[in-house]
Amino acid sequence: MKRRMIRISGLLVCLLLAFNGISMAQKSDSTATKKVRFTPEDRANKMSDKLDRRLNLSKEQDKDIHTINTDITRRMEELKHNTTLSKKDKMQQMKALNEERSQRFKSVLTPDQYKKWNDWEMKKKEQMEARMDKKQQKRNAR
Repeated sequence: MKRRMIRISGLLVCLLLAFNGISMAQKSDSTATKKVRFTPEDRANKMSDKLDRRLNLSKEQDKDIHTINTDITRRMEELKHNTTLSKKDKMQQMKALNEERSQRFKSVLTPDQYKKWNDWEMKKKEQMEARMDKKQQKRNAR
């Protein structure tokens, strides 16, 4: 009787592993062809959570930062899909939205928190510019 139970449980484990492997393969196939797009709310949540962890925000600050991030990311998404604007105009308006976020953050964060956040933003900007320069050099080398 014990042997039979062991065989049955072993068989069930094998079947579960097989089904899990099949479902994982299907997931990787579907993600390979589709790029996952996050909603503005998802991006706002992710940004707000990151700031909360890094800056030890109070509950009130966390709520305010989340509200700001949600507003700005929604407006950026609308801007991204606005076909009536030129690329240059979109870039200018995105820059203005980022500056608005910065000013609104300044009113919510302490001076130390704001400095930390601003330093991270500057570092990200420098890294992005370095990647853009590298891409441009590759294009020019062709």
